Amino acid sequence: MQLYFLRHAIAHDAQFGESDFERELTPDGILLTRHTARLLKVLGVAPDRLYTSPLIRARQTAEIVGQMLSVAAQVRGELSPGFDASAVELLTRDAGHDDDVFFVGHEPDFSQTISTLIGGGQVLMKKGGLARIDVTTYHPICGELVWMIAPKVFKRLG
Repeated sequence: MQLYFLRHAIAHDAQFGESDFERELTPDGILLTRHTARLLKVLGVAPDRLYTSPLIRARQTAEIVGQMLSVAAQVRGELSPGFDASAVELLTRDAGHDDDVFFVGHEPDFSQTISTLIGGGQVLMKKGGLARIDVTTYHPICGELVWMIAPKVFKRLG
């Protein structure tokens, strides 16, 4: 199983009286996500499942990627702030060993979760950054960090 972790793209700062839940992507965030989605398609990334946080900026990111990769984004509360390795276990427990599962969410959760899944180390997910872990064991779920792509790479190649 391959696990993909895409941090949502650049979002507007919260305005006075606006909840964190309501923050939308900026025009640059939308453009970066479109570049990312096109490059993922060129790379042959074809997730069997695409899960997203219910927060608007993550849902917008997931919808753009899902449209390009022909997979419907499923909103899951487990990807809300507080996401961790136990949520990965829950969301992948009925996935096949050959399935690719794509998560769209937030920091610091993604960096911490990736670090846990690979057995430690410092990880930093930038807005719009993407990491892939190849699962090597399932109970508990652990794997190898195969690659991590910084958002500036997507921007430059897009």
